[in-house]
Amino acid sequence: MKRILIFNCWLLLCPMLLQAQEAAPDSAKSPWVTHLVGGFQMTQVAFKDWAQGGENAMAWIANLDGQADYKGGISDWSTVYKFAFGQTRISDKGLRKIDDKIDVSSVYTYRMGVYVNPFVSGTLKSQFATGRKYKNDDTSIKVSRFFDPAYLTQAFGVGYQPIPQLKTRLGIGIREVITSSYRQYSDDTDTLDKRERLKVDGGIEPVVSLEWPINEDFFFSTKVEMFFAFKDMGNASLRTDHSLTAKVNKYISTSIHVQVIRDKTAGPGTQLKEALTFGLSYTFM
Repeated sequence: MKRILIFNCWLLLCPMLLQAQEAAPDSAKSPWVTHLVGGFQMTQVAFKDWAQGGENAMAWIANLDGQADYKGGISDWSTVYKFAFGQTRISDKGLRKIDDKIDVSSVYTYRMGVYVNPFVSGTLKSQFATGRKYKNDDTSIKVSRFFDPAYLTQAFGVGYQPIPQLKTRLGIGIREVITSSYRQYSDDTDTLDKRERLKVDGGIEPVVSLEWPINEDFFFSTKVEMFFAFKDMGNASLRTDHSLTAKVNKYISTSIHVQVIRDKTAGPGTQLKEALTFGLSYTFM
């Protein structure tokens, strides 16, 4: 497991380390192109002697999205990272988590032709804080925590990019589900006498991503990731992430995010999360 973690950390973080080492006063000559955008949204409502009724409420979400692209003579290296965390408080029920995301992906491409090129990739998906499932009586049980579970994949194959905004790739890879205390995500149901901490599957991974700047004020992005495990091809995992962002002015924006997950390791059925946010946004680079 340690070797798996070391390999993934190297693959995901190496582009950012190389960028720092190769930074030069004349940025025009740098092969790196970077983007980093942060946002913060907050809503709050309070009542006192309000005849129509209501409950005090507060919610906040912070997010940080970045991308580092290296374009060399015969190779490209692109790393995308998305982090988010948010909480809400309703009346006296205490703080509850409403958003929690660690999503990092890195793709190294060797350019052999115009459209179709070989690649190697790595991805990491996890969370920052403890996750709870709440019951009707407001009691809760812990179901996850930082890096428990964590989903890691490594793949190699070929990529196809017909236009700059659209990227597709198809590869053969390995996916690991790493857990510690919450082993329901990595447990092999065929072994009834134990609950495994690590689940490893080989399979086929197709990925499609689209980043479309509609105009100066609107930006649409979508990403579809699938994984077909060789030993269970009929139960493919699916993760999609769609977002539409609109700029009100330089510092204020609104966005809608829709995420769909269908993965038997993450839970039964199809999971859906939708978030509409309005608040501060700042481009660091």
